[in-house]
Amino acid sequence: MSDGINKFLGDSPLRVLVKLVVVSILVGFVMTVFDWYPADILYAIRNFLVDIWRTGFAALGRVGDYLLLGAAVVIPVFLVLRVLSYRR
Repeated sequence: MSDGINKFLGDSPLRVLVKLVVVSILVGFVMTVFDWYPADILYAIRNFLVDIWRTGFAALGRVGDYLLLGAAVVIPVFLVLRVLSYRR
């Protein structure tokens, strides 16, 4: 059983615990220096995804604008050309 735990953790449980404590202290110090909190990180990720979502739909809206503007010219020209070629 101990071998399975060591294999899962990558080292002995005590060494892993010491490594996790040291890394937690370092990360906590850096987060304190930059005035970051775990909730801020989650909100930043959420806001990033929402901005991507909105920007994506804004880009689709612009494509729709381009389509309508182009169609306002292309469709009448197409119809005129079809009418002129129908007479022949």
